[in-house]
Amino acid sequence: MLIVPESLIGGLVSPEDAFAAVEATFAAMSRGDAYNFPVVREALGEGRQYGFKSGLDRSGGQLGVKAGGYFPGNAAKGIINHQSTVFLFDPETGQPTAMVGGGLLTALRTAAASAISIDRLARADARVLGMVGAGHQAGFQLRAAARVRSFERVIAWNLHPEMLDRLGAVAAELGLPFEAVPLERMREADVIVTITSSPAASLLDAHVSAGTHLACMGTDTKGKQEVEPALLGRAAVFTDEVAQSVSIGEAQHAVAAGLLGPEAITPLGDVLTGAHPGRKTAEEITLFDGTGVGLQDLAVAAMAVRRAQERGEGISVAL
Repeated sequence: MLIVPESLIGGLVSPEDAFAAVEATFAAMSRGDAYNFPVVREALGEGRQYGFKSGLDRSGGQLGVKAGGYFPGNAAKGIINHQSTVFLFDPETGQPTAMVGGGLLTALRTAAASAISIDRLARADARVLGMVGAGHQAGFQLRAAARVRSFERVIAWNLHPEMLDRLGAVAAELGLPFEAVPLERMREADVIVTITSSPAASLLDAHVSAGTHLACMGTDTKGKQEVEPALLGRAAVFTDEVAQSVSIGEAQHAVAAGLLGPEAITPLGDVLTGAHPGRKTAEEITLFDGTGVGLQDLAVAAMAVRRAQERGEGISVAL
């Protein structure tokens, strides 16, 4: 088994690599070549979350599981709140093949999924990017979004506004004007990315203009919520996996309120394969409910393992 430590990941997998791996995963899921196993998520108290995401991709030859969760007290200890490790297995024999640090990979695959939704669903003339959230993953989201659209400025809101300076620095790095705004001004945005761990809706239906694309990336557990259910009720809703969307994703609240049915939610992979046209009009609101599927983690981890093997990096151990 090859151990690929967290410290090596940045040199092995680029944002462009993650985009390609996640895009291939979406397509494989749409074709029926890959599927996720049921998610296990547990609340540990004091905001801590822990669980397992796993699956099998026959076309990619990947079988495995990501173990990890969200530990909000970590920031005070100088480590990131999201902690995870990916384990890969030989799909023919079940033998473990790799253990891969999952911190950076999680941020890269989450940003890639969001960017793919923007690339496929946002209006081509989108020029203003709205960011709701300014935590660890927000910078990855901003950089990934900027790679697929020629934004002219960024507006942002965070529950704790003092954290916005870090996101503003990323915007400056990209050459984009940056402004902290109240949520009401998100109506100016053509694309809005939400990336928070909120237990209650921050972004309301009234905060979103016609023609906007939203990538809602923070809700991945029962009880989390970033946007008002009414917004999903009037949007064309897409997701990484419908089962997760209605059980642990943003759609859980709209479905519970009777504003949205599972049959009205479209897998994003269907847009990639041509089974669904995607955005239908310039005035349509499109919303991607990014719950984070295990297959994405396996795909980027497998890429890291291949690169490490090619370069003779990592630690080989016998179990």
